Amino acid sequence: MGKILSLDIGGTKILGALFDEKGEILKREKKSSKSNKGIEKVKNQIKKVIDILIEGETDIEAIGCGVPGIIKEGKILFTPNIPLSGFSLKEFLEENYKVDVYVGNDANVALYGEYNTESISKYDNIVGFFIGTGFGGGIIIDRKIYKGSIGASAEIGHITVNPDGPYCGCGSRGCVESFASKVAIQKSLSNQIRKGRDSSIKEYILDDSIIKSSILLKAYEENDELVVEIMDEVAKYIGIVSANIMNIFNPQIIILGGGLIESFSDKLLDTINEYSKKYSLKQNYESTEFKIASLGDDACIFGAYQMAKNRVD
Repeated sequence: MGKILSLDIGGTKILGALFDEKGEILKREKKSSKSNKGIEKVKNQIKKVIDILIEGETDIEAIGCGVPGIIKEGKILFTPNIPLSGFSLKEFLEENYKVDVYVGNDANVALYGEYNTESISKYDNIVGFFIGTGFGGGIIIDRKIYKGSIGASAEIGHITVNPDGPYCGCGSRGCVESFASKVAIQKSLSNQIRKGRDSSIKEYILDDSIIKSSILLKAYEENDELVVEIMDEVAKYIGIVSANIMNIFNPQIIILGGGLIESFSDKLLDTINEYSKKYSLKQNYESTEFKIASLGDDACIFGAYQMAKNRVD
């Protein structure tokens, strides 16, 4: 087997890695996705990442990709945070690079990456939450990724947790993503600061960029009143949606990952547990374990590698 290139294409960044024949990372590259500048700019950013990674390489065997949204046969049917809805990423990459390409929903791909780690591979039924710019979900049932009839399963971020809540990027209202994601946190902080609330991170909020998780964490650890209040609400809604998932799927484990969780680690777990216990059946709560993702922000690139290696899409 030759080298495999993997991509994690998100609303704010494109992360790529080149894996050798033994599954070790040879090179990494990261660029802004520039989602606000349209589809052609995003396509150019994807190509830039790939071209840097494959420069001087001649034995690239396959490319694996994780992308947010509904994916079917390599085509992005819908994605709320990147201007790629209706775009066949598989066709685009195969035409440009002449290798087999495997494309999956980023959260499913990330969960597949976690599933292939030693500590998780023993479980049969797993649900993953991957919380960063958005709120992605993945489901493994009986050791297989569950995709649904058109590849639209596990859109956990778009479970309604408050029908009177804010509008979501998907067009609906009160989705958990509209409460528990970096986009949602940014909006909440901005709204409160504009109403006169004070915060140590005010300077980071009043511009157009999405706040970094590390800045949020620092303010949280310093007991910034507004940040603590909003992050407690984030954890509450993660707990509520966890309870829903427990009652529907009764998984053995819920994995919490993504950039936001990677920064905060288990600091939100007490509140998540409190609300998941409150709103789930006792037996379901007691039979489900929470675990912080071990691969951190690399889960999707490792999952994309495994997907391409195992010819899974």
